Amino acid sequence: MFAFTLLMLTGCDKENKSASLTRILERGYINVGTIYGPTNYYLHADEVIGFEYELAKKYADSIGVELKIVPSYSVDELFIKLNTGEVDVLAAGLAITNKRHQRFRFAPSYQHVSQKLVFKQGKVRPRKVSDLTGKLMVTSGSSYVENLEYLKFTHQDLNWLETNEFDSEELLVKVLNEEIDYTVIDSNSLAINRRYYPEISIGFSIQQPEPLAWMVSKHSKDDLLASLIEFFGQVHHDGTLLALDDKYYGHIEDFDYVDTRTFIKAIDKTLPKFQPLFEKYAQDLDWRLLAAISYQESHWRPKARSHTGVRGMMMLTLATAKQMGVVSRLDTEQSIRGGAKYFRRMINRIPDRIPSPDRVWFALASYNVGFGHLNDARIITQRQGGDPDRWVEVKKRLPLLQQKKYYKNTKYGYARGEEPVRYVENIRRYYDTLTWLDDKAKAEQEKLLEEAERAVTISDSSNSSVNSETVNSEPLKSSTQDETGNDVEVETRTN
Repeated sequence: MFAFTLLMLTGCDKENKSASLTRILERGYINVGTIYGPTNYYLHADEVIGFEYELAKKYADSIGVELKIVPSYSVDELFIKLNTGEVDVLAAGLAITNKRHQRFRFAPSYQHVSQKLVFKQGKVRPRKVSDLTGKLMVTSGSSYVENLEYLKFTHQDLNWLETNEFDSEELLVKVLNEEIDYTVIDSNSLAINRRYYPEISIGFSIQQPEPLAWMVSKHSKDDLLASLIEFFGQVHHDGTLLALDDKYYGHIEDFDYVDTRTFIKAIDKTLPKFQPLFEKYAQDLDWRLLAAISYQESHWRPKARSHTGVRGMMMLTLATAKQMGVVSRLDTEQSIRGGAKYFRRMINRIPDRIPSPDRVWFALASYNVGFGHLNDARIITQRQGGDPDRWVEVKKRLPLLQQKKYYKNTKYGYARGEEPVRYVENIRRYYDTLTWLDDKAKAEQEKLLEEAERAVTISDSSNSSVNSETVNSEPLKSSTQDETGNDVEVETRTN
């Protein structure tokens, strides 16, 4: 009887904690679990960003509730929170696997990723499972473990270590530091991290592309899953997913090892000479974006010039330089001042209804190809049924300006439309890398300052203790003297 009652209470408890759209709407907020990291959720310059975060925010807005993010460092921990009702939905770039399908329910897929086994550049490349001769480590609870277990059926010698202590990005650093030989990471996360860790190389894929999807509990109500199905149908249809994918991954599909290494070296060796000028003339702009533009234009070479007649750090045309009040394009400060002023003008010409970051990407394209050609591409986009206010749509039409059947019907005619696309994507990569390295340096500096302050506090405390002991010891010393002032050390020691 007791066991039956306990079973009934457990069942009722699960029923009460089951996530449902009705319950979410009644309380006015939704709890979404996710993983800390560059593809999901993280704090950047006092602003919360991340692919999964932005998508979750759009879902919360679509059903008219507040979004409450429940971040974690562990996938296993998120699974527990989902089953106990602490979170309603998991939005963490989770692959749909056979084992997970048995335990949870999934919303429609929104992305496909493959899993890459990676190693350090310069080491012997493993091209297949049988080539693995060193230490392989992956995050526990991840789909990597499930796929490795599947591979072990046909490769009995395959062994690996699992860790709860380190995430995928930390394991990449361990590979670089040669603490481990290999790890496994999703292709989208790898694309982001190779901008900062170019020595990470791909050995082979351990799995064919897998679908990613949001996850809900097996006990969740059908109305929640139906709502998610409707939401993902909508964002697929209206281009929201396409725009988010472009924002986070569209500019990092192609990786250039030499270019990335050269840029990181230039940040260390060359940038410090010019950084004060970028900071001075950026004003309301991010100086790192201005620096990224300059690197794309001249690789931070003040005397740079091209066959088209543009010159200097910001590679200004003669006409643009005159408009911006630049007397000498080869003068570093004048060039940076003129380039910042011109780029700011491009931003101001973009329609106010276009928000960032698309507003910035359009301004960059204008800086390269001209505002008139950009508008021609936007008009073509609109004629073809695309959204002329989204960079991801317009960048597909810019190359059409090289085709006669399109440019003959435009106001400004022919343009090498592929160039501004490459131009914008390169600057976005440089900007991301520069921002990451700059933020990392600031964090390390803050850590050193905190340690120094802590050391000073400890030192002050220690000195205070010594002074206190000295003050307290003086009366004891006087008590060991007789009336004539002679020491009575023997008596003191005897006592």
